Amino acid sequence: MLATDPGASIAAIAAEAGVDRRTVYRRFTSREELLAAIYESRLEAIEQAIEAARLREAPVAVALHRYVEGIIGVNRKWPVDLSRMLAEDAVSRRRDRSVQEVDTFLARAVDEGLLRSDLPGGWASLVLPQLMLLAAERLPELSAAQAADTVVDTLVHGFGAV
Repeated sequence: MLATDPGASIAAIAAEAGVDRRTVYRRFTSREELLAAIYESRLEAIEQAIEAARLREAPVAVALHRYVEGIIGVNRKWPVDLSRMLAEDAVSRRRDRSVQEVDTFLARAVDEGLLRSDLPGGWASLVLPQLMLLAAERLPELSAAQAADTVVDTLVHGFGAV
């Protein structure tokens, strides 16, 4: 609900969840606390997807697919934008660690020849999150694994027929 309407009230959120707003307020003292819990859950899910992908030790192609599939799942389960929370230092540092882990992995993918080395530095790091977000949002008929197939194929081979 918050993904489609970030300004949704606690009353509306409670109604959507099928509970009374007092029930929500028993668990979360404010709307900000509820949002923080949602963002915390999303960050945790991202970190778990990165860990499960084994970006440092799994073969590059395998790790890339695992990571993409995991993040597509996160994007579908927690479709909220973290940018609103990045002003908080702790959230920003956690996100930066995750970004650095993925950037290091993508550099490894270039070094091992899976991704092209002739593109501007950081290009894959900019494009990959957008592809995963598009797949999560615009390909709901595909499982996360199938959507990951599409994203990885697009990242590695592009749109060209060659």
